[in-house]
Amino acid sequence: MTLRLLICEDQELVRTGYVTVFDAQPDITVVGEAADGPAAVDAAARLKPDVVVMDIHMPLLDGIEVTRRIAGPGVPDAPKVLVVTTFNVDEYVYAALRAGASGFLLKDAPLAELVNGVRTIMRGESLLSPAVTRTLIGRYADRIRPAAVARADDPLDALARREREVLALMARGLSNAEIAAEMVISLETVKTYVSRILAKLNVRDRVQAVVLAYRTGLVAPDT
Repeated sequence: MTLRLLICEDQELVRTGYVTVFDAQPDITVVGEAADGPAAVDAAARLKPDVVVMDIHMPLLDGIEVTRRIAGPGVPDAPKVLVVTTFNVDEYVYAALRAGASGFLLKDAPLAELVNGVRTIMRGESLLSPAVTRTLIGRYADRIRPAAVARADDPLDALARREREVLALMARGLSNAEIAAEMVISLETVKTYVSRILAKLNVRDRVQAVVLAYRTGLVAPDT
């Protein structure tokens, strides 16, 4: 199955380079390009890409707002968004994840890493390292977790006890292999739990599940 990719980047030279690199991949097809925010929103709606490579600093409408419109909460059949920026600033990463992004890379990352990143988020995995995920989301947890969550509205009620345990370990920053070792279960069993958690919580990937774990109070920043 060929992955459909939309590239949103205002610098023509950079955008052309991305197209050249991605079109050379046997499993990826670039279905469109956008040089500004409104064009990116329109292209995502028309072309229905699987993954969008999104520059944060897009003209007319920044990449974070574009991400919110095409992949934010409540958007049906949303693509996965890989945010790329020249700025390694926590606030940008946090805002992008809150808007619905599935991963984050710097523009100076090797092109091979960018290509691998697109494949990674397409598989539903986090592009941020587990340690970075925990540090980043934990740092801003007070902003995303309400003061009180009514039990009747707790989305985690859909999870079985073992699934909650797996989610808590995900939120602590553990990889699948580390979760398997911690719980003394097989790696395949962990993968099955993760898939069930994403489906039951109706989230696209691990990052969004971890955000929800903090928001609902399943874990706290200092756990």
